[in-house]
Amino acid sequence: MKLEQQNEQVTEMAATAGAYVLWGILPVYWKLVEQVPSHEILAHRILWSFFFTAFLLLGTQKINSFIQETREMIAQPKKFLVIVAASFLISANWFIYIWAVNNNRIIETSLGYYINPLVSVLLGIIVFKEKLSFWQKVSFGLAAIGVCNMTLHFGAIPWVALLLAGSFGLYGLFKKMATLGAITGITLETLIISPLALLYLSYLYRNGTGAFGLDDPVTSGFLMGAGIVTAVPLILFSSGAKRLPLSILGFLQYIAPTIALILGVFVYHERFTGVHLVSFAFIWLALTVFSLARTKPFVQFESMLIKKVAVQNK
Repeated sequence: MKLEQQNEQVTEMAATAGAYVLWGILPVYWKLVEQVPSHEILAHRILWSFFFTAFLLLGTQKINSFIQETREMIAQPKKFLVIVAASFLISANWFIYIWAVNNNRIIETSLGYYINPLVSVLLGIIVFKEKLSFWQKVSFGLAAIGVCNMTLHFGAIPWVALLLAGSFGLYGLFKKMATLGAITGITLETLIISPLALLYLSYLYRNGTGAFGLDDPVTSGFLMGAGIVTAVPLILFSSGAKRLPLSILGFLQYIAPTIALILGVFVYHERFTGVHLVSFAFIWLALTVFSLARTKPFVQFESMLIKKVAVQNK
């Protein structure tokens, strides 16, 4: 029994790690269609994601479950508005990411997804009134120093990173409030946005400016494949992350931005200066402290510190 549980956890870890690896190498895929405007890539990504996930629902005979969940969602206006908001947020996140990758800002996307866990915790404080531990406060301070260092030295806020982290953090928050299954969720989200995507692509086709067509089958194939590269990591993540401990999940989520950073620096030769290194060092330190905040040594040190402060205040 114990061996079965261990094998199951290894399988779940492999699926989850696979999802993060695929997310990490995603810039390579968008570079293959960098000649296509980002908003057109986004429209295709939304449309083909819907078709692919709808096909999966039919193939796995989960279409009835999807219909039932959708009906329940529509019957609750507040919940339905939440999923509509989530749809627009993930669309915005996808657009910013595609635009950034194809404008040689992969390093900034990496920074954004390193910051994302901290943004999620911040939203938990604001929305759910969660409280930060001492070490979590330390990690926020370190991350803030990293972002401020980059802002001061380059004279501009790293808006791509902050928008990616903020939009994905809010998307995660709304997804938590909506409580939908992974495939059902992405199918419904893309279904909501698909009419707008279809209208836009129809407009491009009528004006003869669209990239999709028989005259360029390679580009057209990659645009259709956007649905697959979107859905497959989500399916792997949903099948693997359900029962994994948060401590393992917390470390696995840094695979994607690390791969993206390596690609940006060593494959696409984006500018990576000493300022970047210092800023990333603060972010990495913040994430290390954040990830270890609930481990025994850190909890014991925090408890000792609280007692010492209490004694001094008497």
